[in-house]
Amino acid sequence: MAAWLMIAVEDRKRAGDGYDDDPSRHYSWDERVANAAAVAVGDVIALWDTKTLLGLSVIEAIEVGAGEKELRACPSCGRADVASRKTMTPEYKCWKCGTEFDQPATRRVPVKTYRSRHEAGWIDLHGSVSGAELRQLCEKPSSQLSLRRLRWDAFRKRIETGKNHMPLDILDRTREVIAGGHRKAAVRVRVGQPAFREAMLATFGEVCAFTGPTPVQALEAAHLYSYAATGKHHKGAGLLLRRDVHRLFDLGLIAFNPTTKTIDVAPGLAAYPLYAQLHGKSLAVTATGEHINWLTKHWHMHRAT
Repeated sequence: MAAWLMIAVEDRKRAGDGYDDDPSRHYSWDERVANAAAVAVGDVIALWDTKTLLGLSVIEAIEVGAGEKELRACPSCGRADVASRKTMTPEYKCWKCGTEFDQPATRRVPVKTYRSRHEAGWIDLHGSVSGAELRQLCEKPSSQLSLRRLRWDAFRKRIETGKNHMPLDILDRTREVIAGGHRKAAVRVRVGQPAFREAMLATFGEVCAFTGPTPVQALEAAHLYSYAATGKHHKGAGLLLRRDVHRLFDLGLIAFNPTTKTIDVAPGLAAYPLYAQLHGKSLAVTATGEHINWLTKHWHMHRAT
């Protein structure tokens, strides 16, 4: 598998114009960025701001499009290797011919654009690994590229066993779901979803089925079956879940044990008190027989083995 360290500082990553990066959800780049086409679905994406790690996830999908990019060049030699200097004048210098100047020559060119989606497995690790450490965990520590290959085994060991250690089981589960083509994964945003959610709110009120009363803005309508396989919303096969719990439910890390009739939290989440405290508790809503049947199918899909 591949793991990538991607810079999330807009004026440094040189990934096109007008991108609206949201580190926990999506990240954009274009074909003029080195390694642009090498990034693939299922790869790990780690984002940093050159000073510290922000977080990491697994790429669920990559949207390919078209756009324009402004290129800056040296007005003397025409080469594009120019950089802005924040504390010196003139502001710009060409690192090829050495010319210094106030304004670069510019032109706009068409580019192929890429945008990752990686929300499901996102782990917030802001401040947990320094920029200096991250550079050493790259295949080429001296690289200045915006998209750099990480030494995955060393990087994972640092995250799971080093300072501020964090288990990465959710990444493994996310990759398993992606590898299965989402045929068995509950998915979140679909045609007709608003009406489906309204029906759940009318039935259960502003209550997460696993955690209890929750602001309506944080509640999502969770399918207890594979919507991807059926393309239908079954009224009796949905519950409201808090957004973070919904992600973990989709990945099978939180489930309902049909034998004990209680919530089951995977061992990989034991390090997180917010979720660990749910283990062994009853549902916060009154579920119908149909709900229990669908929850049982979800259990057998993710946990029975």
